[in-house]
Amino acid sequence: MFRILALESYKIFKKWRTYIGFITLAVVIPLIILAFKLEGGNFVNNATRNLQRDFIFVGNLLNAWFIAHLIMNSLFVHIPFLITLVAGDMLAGEATAGTYRILLTRPISRTKILIIKYIATIFYTTMLVGFLAMLSIGLGSIFFGYGDLLVIDREMLILPGNEIWWRFAVAYIGALCGMWVVASVAFFFSSFVENAIGPIIGTMAVLIIFLIVSELPVEFFEPVKPYLFTSYFAVWRKAFEDPINWTQIINWIAYLLAYCAGLFLLTLYYFRRKDVLS
Repeated sequence: MFRILALESYKIFKKWRTYIGFITLAVVIPLIILAFKLEGGNFVNNATRNLQRDFIFVGNLLNAWFIAHLIMNSLFVHIPFLITLVAGDMLAGEATAGTYRILLTRPISRTKILIIKYIATIFYTTMLVGFLAMLSIGLGSIFFGYGDLLVIDREMLILPGNEIWWRFAVAYIGALCGMWVVASVAFFFSSFVENAIGPIIGTMAVLIIFLIVSELPVEFFEPVKPYLFTSYFAVWRKAFEDPINWTQIINWIAYLLAYCAGLFLLTLYYFRRKDVLS
């Protein structure tokens, strides 16, 4: 099974579309960091201008943690598209290449084939989010060093540097679970079609609709919001609250993992009954 998983991972990284996400992050993140380097801290000064009348800020607030937090805020809206490029092709790609029959004639069950492909999808998603974390924090530390974290959200908060690393660990775990759900949705759609464009467009359409519904402050949508996975995407932001609501974080991550499990089981149910014609 490990040999087949390694082969499946090789097939993923053999395709050029797999590297679009990594290349995009490798271009965008340095550009963001370069912009802040050239800007010279004016962004932080402008954001804290009102508070500077009453408080004295000491230390380096424009640091790797601030940059990484800002990048998470801005890029996690776009990361799902990069994930669907690969996840949407996992099963549809076999149909496009006409290799479904060859794949299913191997002495291995459809269930194991699907599990292996799903694990490979999750592995790719994890690598992409990990690359985002390492690049943003790594480059940020080179150009700006470390320090306390200035969180600019509904309210402004400064978190001490000695507790930032584990907060980011929790944040990236929560964000990763959300991206796993996106990958699971694309993987699910991929089992129905013979072209990866459909799952990519379908996943992004679902994501956009769910995001709009979950974010709109309209009473009509309130009963629906707890059932939308996008309602729990903001779990990573909970890691930067003070005090941290650990119960909410654990529950939201559990909901996201439940969505992953449910989508996989639905995919498995359909895939085991799928009539393969090519």
